[in-house]
Amino acid sequence: MAIATINPATGETLKTFTPLSNSEIESKLDLAQSTFESYRQTSFTQRSQWLNQAAEILEQDTLKFAQIMTTEMGKTLSSAIAEVEKCAKVCRFYAEKAPEFLADVAIESDASHSYVAYQPLGAILAVMPWNFPFWQVFRFAAPALMAGNVGLLKHASNVPQCALAIESIISQAGFPPGAFQTLLIGASQVKSIIEDDRVKAATLTGSEPAGAALASAAGQQIKKVVLELGGSDPFIVMESADIEEAVTTAVKARMLNNGQSCIAAKRFIVAESVADSFQEQLLKQFQALTIGDPMHKDTDLGPLATETIRAELDQQVKTAVKQGAKILTGGEPITDRPGNYYPPTILTDIPVDSATAQEEFFGPVALLFRVQNLDEAIALANHIPFGLGASAWTNNSEESQRLVAEIEAGAVFINGMVKSDPRLPFGGIKRSGYGRELSSQGIHEFVNIKTVWIK
Repeated sequence: MAIATINPATGETLKTFTPLSNSEIESKLDLAQSTFESYRQTSFTQRSQWLNQAAEILEQDTLKFAQIMTTEMGKTLSSAIAEVEKCAKVCRFYAEKAPEFLADVAIESDASHSYVAYQPLGAILAVMPWNFPFWQVFRFAAPALMAGNVGLLKHASNVPQCALAIESIISQAGFPPGAFQTLLIGASQVKSIIEDDRVKAATLTGSEPAGAALASAAGQQIKKVVLELGGSDPFIVMESADIEEAVTTAVKARMLNNGQSCIAAKRFIVAESVADSFQEQLLKQFQALTIGDPMHKDTDLGPLATETIRAELDQQVKTAVKQGAKILTGGEPITDRPGNYYPPTILTDIPVDSATAQEEFFGPVALLFRVQNLDEAIALANHIPFGLGASAWTNNSEESQRLVAEIEAGAVFINGMVKSDPRLPFGGIKRSGYGRELSSQGIHEFVNIKTVWIK
């Protein structure tokens, strides 16, 4: 895949980039290693100052960075602005909390003094996706830099200007050259980088195949990897739920980022007693969404990031129909304008054991299921290979307790939309990956948790 900015709203190629040569990659790895040796000695106070300055830059030029995101991957400008603001928040969060999260922890033992110390590893490779092109990177970079590591970013090939902008922000904030470098490279060049002795670990957010490939390469080198992969999150609605609030949240949770989010609600599992009402309201709100230019403030749904993504989504919908599903609304690509547009779509009557029911739909397509009771809802929610997040709606405390205890996912939100928050750990189980980002758990993923015993 070419490294290029292709506007998904128009199909126009705006700028192309030449991948780094082997010698250029070698120079960047050398710089990362030499920078780490001195950077690891800097104080938390100094790192916090630099990270707070990165937040300042993000806040000062929010619109500029948001426009780059919208141009490269098609998210609505309003959501891009919110993403930049969230990046500033994660920078400020770790600038404040990292000294606490990484402080030595005294533990009583048979030693005169024993404790746990948290020390940096070195250069960490981050392989990041296009769907949240700033947030995914900053939620890695902020804790990694505060821990004393240095970062190497291999961003998705369709968001190169985002990748370069992030490198520039971190540089302008005062971090030393080599503390965070963008590598404009293709996927085929990743394996040799993870095999390099100067790279100590890696993190990847993306598809299952990409995660499996990186984990395999890292495993051969006995290097740690954190993976955040796909999801087909359930959105469970029980009889006691506030249906109106659930529907409004369901629309937001499915259409977030033009439907292209790992933690988007994708499978709507609704109690039969309230299913007609939920379906009627969901259909009405889907059909009322405004589809158009993502730069316009009144646009609810912009284009999908690439033509390939739209074609794959359309094929999934067609396959679902062949397997027995029915289309309530949408179901065909929008072809009356340029760009990668696909309408809000609802599929019903999906056979539970069909391939469709097991897949992730990465776009504005909702899968609607009906169940008779909580047992069926939980069983269906878990009847997938993924385990990223889950949203459940009930005002029955016993149901809430069972949902929290029995749903197989890295996060369960009761009466709320699944979202990431710097204060809370984020990640999945099963084929959604392993390891955690954010909170104290996230910053501990890429440090040496060292036992110290002194007599």
